[in-house]
Amino acid sequence: MKRAWPALLCGTCLMLAGFLMTFAARGASLNAEGGAVGDVVEQRPEYDAPEYYGSSLVEVIVDGLPRDIYQARGRRYVEALRGEEYALRVRNPFPVRVAVSLSVDGLNTIDGRRTSRWDASKWVIEPYQTVTISGWQVSRERARRFYFTTERDSYASKMGRASDLGVITAVFFRERGAPVPLTRSRPSTDPQPEPRSHEEKSGRAESPSRSGVEGSSRAQKGVVIPSPAPADDYAATGIGRSVHHDVRWMHLDLDPRPAAEVTIRYEYRDALVRLGVLPRPYPEPDPLRRRERARGFEEPRYAPEP
Repeated sequence: MKRAWPALLCGTCLMLAGFLMTFAARGASLNAEGGAVGDVVEQRPEYDAPEYYGSSLVEVIVDGLPRDIYQARGRRYVEALRGEEYALRVRNPFPVRVAVSLSVDGLNTIDGRRTSRWDASKWVIEPYQTVTISGWQVSRERARRFYFTTERDSYASKMGRASDLGVITAVFFRERGAPVPLTRSRPSTDPQPEPRSHEEKSGRAESPSRSGVEGSSRAQKGVVIPSPAPADDYAATGIGRSVHHDVRWMHLDLDPRPAAEVTIRYEYRDALVRLGVLPRPYPEPDPLRRRERARGFEEPRYAPEP
């Protein structure tokens, strides 16, 4: 028996980028009966989702550029940048519409809840299209930006759900019974978030202190940070400034079997070094020892024989 799933349509993105962006909720009866989104109507069996190792389906975007993805320890890692806002660019590689359960730090990016993949509210993407999710959806017109921060300052910690920090997960569900297009449509170009000015970065109440930013710069210059690090030296995601983001509801009929799953771990550079994801930096030789080895002249030499 088919079931229709309610979803939200992003009107702003539809007008500006020409693609359909929606997210599906957990059951048609919620929308028809006026129930609160988030109540579980019916449990469905969980299926194993295949990991997708083709072109990247999920990218972490900072100042309009994707962060490098490192393959290590059987997982994907990206380097977090302390205090920086980021967005998630999600691509649909399939010839049918998909609904994507997207969580950050174990919390759904739409309603901030912790659920199963199937019961989660979902972002829906047209065939071969791409959407950019820049923050937590807090109303039908507003979202609040993702930014890298400490565990203590994270949105998950404020919600009392700090058990899965440092992880981004996307699970793709195909729309059921949708016609398959004969030709591949051209991917749309998403508007990227504008780089923030220095005043915007320093003016946010949730931003980490300047000493934290300086500590990140020292790590990038090759200074080894002692292990283990304090808890607040680990990366997590905060709920930042408010941005305009329109959405509305629609219905979808989804295949309960996941089509793909992508998981990305993010950490600051010093943590990636301790995990062995990035090479350990070594300090430069002691200048005083180098000076002690200095000599005035070299021994006499001749041209070498060929």
